[in-house]
Amino acid sequence: MTNPKITVLMPAFNAGKYIREAINSVLEQSFTDFELLIVNDGSTDHTLSVIDSFRDERIRVINQQNAGVAAALNNGLQHSNAPLIARFDADDICYHDRLRIQYDFITSHSYYSIVGSAVDYVDVEGNYVFTFYPSGKNNEELIRPDFQNCPFIHSSVIYRRDVVLNVGGYNEHAYTFEDHLLWKNLLRKENACNLGQALIQVRLNPESITIDEKWRTRRFRSIKQDALRKGDITSTEGKRLRKIGERQGGKKIKEGAYYALLGKKYLWNNYQPVMARKNLRKVIWLAPFHIKYYILLLFSFLPEKALSLFYHSVKTNLDNYETPGVSWSADVKKIKLWKLKG
Repeated sequence: MTNPKITVLMPAFNAGKYIREAINSVLEQSFTDFELLIVNDGSTDHTLSVIDSFRDERIRVINQQNAGVAAALNNGLQHSNAPLIARFDADDICYHDRLRIQYDFITSHSYYSIVGSAVDYVDVEGNYVFTFYPSGKNNEELIRPDFQNCPFIHSSVIYRRDVVLNVGGYNEHAYTFEDHLLWKNLLRKENACNLGQALIQVRLNPESITIDEKWRTRRFRSIKQDALRKGDITSTEGKRLRKIGERQGGKKIKEGAYYALLGKKYLWNNYQPVMARKNLRKVIWLAPFHIKYYILLLFSFLPEKALSLFYHSVKTNLDNYETPGVSWSADVKKIKLWKLKG
């Protein structure tokens, strides 16, 4: 396809477990005028053989040596044939009308350059966990300074290719937050919004390089926040982030962060105390010095109404309040401050 209306841009690295389902969810879209551009980022598992098993002219594949998500996306942007880019990840699922809804919206609202959506989060096995509704919906809300929360779920976004290329694409030094940095720079001059409807399923995956931010080291968070404030990050800073990330890349930390996130979401966002306790106990077994999760385990025995009142009180009044606890990281165990809220 030489002139599709949309390029669905999918980077893939060792996604053999999930990519077949992801590809099928794109090929079965009600909107059909698209190309699916998959950038195989040096996978060493059977990702490429799964991709090659499809016989659909809308699929294009670029193979590159492993260079990371941002480099894969920049490569894909250079080779895409459509003016609109629909981002998508190789372990997520597109709902049947995702492309149709976003295409109709962005073409009928030409002043928008970026359109995201709500998403349904599922666990590694595909079980529903909770629905995430972005806090910023319209352009006025999205342009407010907020260096803690990314304004979009990356794989839910459709955007105009030229506006991203005009700012230089994704910063390849922004390890794990290349999208957040891009949005911060784009929103200075481009209009954007989030649709309230969930259009994709995002898989929480302990194998991902992105983990719950609370499990990152203080140094990692400091460099990241500084980069977001500046709107840029240096090669040296990027190397520091990658080094920290690689130290935290062990199975124990990734699983701990994964179960911690599930425990919090089943507690705060989708009240299922039995599931919350199941996952929080796994965290405590993996990271017994994480005092915060003992507290959350106790909270899971509260009635839903009392827990909800407590959560909203903390969220409203204690956003900047931190209580002493113990944080467990890959390199050392240090005393740190941890927020009570999830």
